[in-house]
Amino acid sequence: MERASPSPSGIPYDLAVIGGGVNGAAIARDAVGRGLSVLLLERGDLAQGTSSASTKLIHGGLRYLEHREFGLVREALAEREVLWAQAPHIIWPMRFVLPVTPGGRPAWMLRAGLWLYDHLGKREKLPGTTGVDLRSEGALLGLKPGPVRAYEYSDCWVDDARLVTLLARDAADRGADVRTHAEVTALWRDGRGESSVWKIEAGGEVRVARMVANAAGPQVGQVLDRAALPKPTTLRRVRGSHIVVPHLNDDPRALFLQQPDGRLCFAIPYQHGFTLIGTTDAEEHVEIDPPRPDGDEIDYLLAAANRAFSHPVTRDDIVWSYAGVRLLADDGSGRPEAATRGYRFDLDRGASGRDAPLLAVMGGKITTHRTLAMHALERLGVTQNEGWTASAPLPGGDFEPDGLDEATNLAPLEQDIAAEAPQLPPGVIHRLARAYGTVALGIASRNMGADLGHGLFEAELDHLVRREWAATAADVLWRRSKLGLRLSRDQAANVEEWLEARLR
Repeated sequence: MERASPSPSGIPYDLAVIGGGVNGAAIARDAVGRGLSVLLLERGDLAQGTSSASTKLIHGGLRYLEHREFGLVREALAEREVLWAQAPHIIWPMRFVLPVTPGGRPAWMLRAGLWLYDHLGKREKLPGTTGVDLRSEGALLGLKPGPVRAYEYSDCWVDDARLVTLLARDAADRGADVRTHAEVTALWRDGRGESSVWKIEAGGEVRVARMVANAAGPQVGQVLDRAALPKPTTLRRVRGSHIVVPHLNDDPRALFLQQPDGRLCFAIPYQHGFTLIGTTDAEEHVEIDPPRPDGDEIDYLLAAANRAFSHPVTRDDIVWSYAGVRLLADDGSGRPEAATRGYRFDLDRGASGRDAPLLAVMGGKITTHRTLAMHALERLGVTQNEGWTASAPLPGGDFEPDGLDEATNLAPLEQDIAAEAPQLPPGVIHRLARAYGTVALGIASRNMGADLGHGLFEAELDHLVRREWAATAADVLWRRSKLGLRLSRDQAANVEEWLEARLR
């Protein structure tokens, strides 16, 4: 089966990570920063699955307090400002308005939960909870008359797929070998005891690693099958679906809406002209790749929007819908929305207990990707240089002066981009600054090439191919950017043709 040497030097990698979602990319980044030789294998594109199908929030998870997930919420709350500081171009604060509705949770319960939310985790720069009078502000938020009282609290927004790409880019810059479109078709232990290694067949090659981290998300079980290892029995697959519609208000704040069945639903300003509505929680028993929202979920999200907003929304208004499947630890919760979003690990060291280890990673959420990576490496026995990721910026996040708001970092960057490429419209400059941070200065120039639509120039496409592993129009339009919301079919086809020619 072996058709290639395990690595260019003929020496096994210290760690092979299977799965190019947020958890896999974070583990690879942390490991290479600790001095390990790392191989990251992803069967498709980075963030192609669950990690680009989130609600796109860096948040503590207010609703998890009801399920007594205090440890998870504390960990996530403490991570918000850590991650914001590392990548302020793709992570930024957002205020959320939670109306008090008849038949919903009473005001005292919401206020008590928000007080705990403000104080449970470290919060230095994000503002705390305040009250909102919907009699004066409800119309600004686009809400129907009815609720008169609400609370406003802080969390952060994140461009989820770009976060994964930047984690992988940073790992590669530090020496990791990142391979996309390299599906693992087989893996097996060679040898016994502490001298054993893993052999991994992927992309037509066999490579060797001393340790394996299986961070394949919903495909964790498939990887274990290919390794002839038993799958954990305490897992559940939960599908979360979202819809995007034209914007329902002009307010920069998001809504966190109580539903009659007790669930909560977000309505979030999205991509300068849209509203993102989600998420659902439904058991997923069918292997559909990629997963899709079903009709009941679409109806549920439309009803949630129409219950709250004065502007009616129908299926014809939906410009995009998507779904992601989360592999969660089954903690015995009856309803899928109550299943823990915490993470767990299963470590296999073979029959002897001393063979080359394989760590299966299950659960987690985008907000806790950095701490999950730290704990995963700890389970694998990697202890050197622990915690270095707490202060290391992601590519493009190295702003000077050290600021965390648009006045101190984004506005000066946009001025610098305009100086490099004065022909670019302000909207394109703003998008480049938001997407790439300081790296945008290496993309912008007076010669950007042809515009393939809505300010997507050839120079940016070339960067995405050379530095961000983009290979298809979907990679560019739905993961590296969200320009798929704006480009016509003909323009998207032109992007695909350009990429095919470039890759040839």
